[in-house]
Amino acid sequence: MKGLPLLFLPTLLLVGCSSSTQKAPPPWAGVVSREVNALGIQNWIIISESSFPVVSNRGVRTVVVDTEIPELVDYVVNEFEKSETVIPSFSTARELPFVKNDRAPGIDEFRKLLKEALHGHEVRQMDHRSLTMLAQSDATKYAVLVLKTKTTLPYSSVFIELDSGYWDRESEDNLRKDMRSGQDKTQNNETIN
Repeated sequence: MKGLPLLFLPTLLLVGCSSSTQKAPPPWAGVVSREVNALGIQNWIIISESSFPVVSNRGVRTVVVDTEIPELVDYVVNEFEKSETVIPSFSTARELPFVKNDRAPGIDEFRKLLKEALHGHEVRQMDHRSLTMLAQSDATKYAVLVLKTKTTLPYSSVFIELDSGYWDRESEDNLRKDMRSGQDKTQNNETIN
């Protein structure tokens, strides 16, 4: 009877080793998931570099996340890929491709990692100032979540605008067209009668 617990020791060691090989989620994962999953259409997420300003508008919430932009982008993209509620539209600063590695060491590697983190999603480019103003102007009506990282590279922020995951713009345009057409038919029928 005393030897029985020793028989279980190798099994316990194997179970303990196999569970430690699974990558644990980062400490910030729960907070980021809650914040991201609470958002809907016409909301924005800005995954920003460390000097991005804290905006005092009512609709803007800033959360400091202890990681680099590519890792956080990858995590957020994975969250969206699990969701049917919203689809992201990604934008980066038009200036980003022109930043030289000798002026901002690490920017070449950053661009490579960011491309991988975006999982092949299309990315549009706009002037950084325009992107910031666009997101801030929407903050007067909709929520903007700023996830402020420890990345210290210029023009590295990623701007994400959310749209419906189950009702795209083409569907909305067709609906409006059908409604106008139906309204015109109704008005014509009323005029005839």
